[in-house]
Amino acid sequence: MTSRFTELVVDCRDPERLAAFWCEVLDFTVIDRSEGKVEIGSWEPTVEAVRAGQMPPTVMFIQVPEAKTVKNRLHLDVSPVDADTEEEAARLIGLGATKVDVGQGPARSWVVMADPEGNEFDVVRTLKAAGLRYVD
Repeated sequence: MTSRFTELVVDCRDPERLAAFWCEVLDFTVIDRSEGKVEIGSWEPTVEAVRAGQMPPTVMFIQVPEAKTVKNRLHLDVSPVDADTEEEAARLIGLGATKVDVGQGPARSWVVMADPEGNEFDVVRTLKAAGLRYVD
């Protein structure tokens, strides 16, 4: 018996806004929405597909009344496909992200950022075809 990692749930004040931001970041689409909830993903999950094998999880944004107050205990890392880390960070700033300092120090190969509601995430190694690197 096993379980599958099917969704990552993010509490937030504005699910529509965060879903739109993360759809642009990850090239995902909205796959479900209801009052106070928006689910995004790169595929439409079915019971059969989930049973067949591990697939990428979807991301569910659920509305809560309180704002984020402390550093996340869990965060996402994203790897740019066709840009370097700094180019991708600049693109994400244009979408509403900000660079943040969580004590990571000055000389790092990744960029710590926050989404429009302050949830931290990292822009890490590039997957650029011309110079494929997968190093920290």
